[in-house]
Amino acid sequence: MSEELSLEQEKYIDELKLFKIKGRDKRGGKIVRIIGKYFPATTLSVDVLNKYLEKRVFPKLEERRFAIVYIHTDVCKSENFPGISALRSVYDAIPISVKQNLDTVYFVHPDLQSKIFLATFGRFMFAGGLYEKLKYVSRLDYLWDQIRRNEMEIPEFVRDHDEDLEYRPMMDYGLESDHARVYGEPTVDSSVATYSMRCIS
Repeated sequence: MSEELSLEQEKYIDELKLFKIKGRDKRGGKIVRIIGKYFPATTLSVDVLNKYLEKRVFPKLEERRFAIVYIHTDVCKSENFPGISALRSVYDAIPISVKQNLDTVYFVHPDLQSKIFLATFGRFMFAGGLYEKLKYVSRLDYLWDQIRRNEMEIPEFVRDHDEDLEYRPMMDYGLESDHARVYGEPTVDSSVATYSMRCIS
């Protein structure tokens, strides 16, 4: 039996600011910002998360196209990563009317493990074309090529990490994709040789 969403849980998730719908991309679509570091993986069940999304997020995304900006900075597997099965469960719970309006998922500050895992299993895990909508963004400057900068709040720890990358010459820069088709835009080669070395440096 699935767990219900209580008012206390709803307020708790609101206060985390894990999900925020604000701003537009440069084609006029809404932006859903998700901060991975804020996800309480050890205390929040998938059932509760799905109920929260169904009540507070999905109804705002059914009318027109939108993009997701997922910020992976400082995500730690033991603290704020929900796990692959949980992510798959959340994805499967998204209504078709919402999935059809999802234009792009910008994955900000991906680490090597995430990129290799998604390159290997992404096509099999996320049916319905989500994998083809995924774009890696190694630096915030490249995100602003797609998103209206002044309309989306970026936490200070994300900006600090981005600034630190200036001094890491082994980093890969720009907007990337593991697949050839990215809405008609030129792609950047994302072979293993160009993957970020941040997680092993």
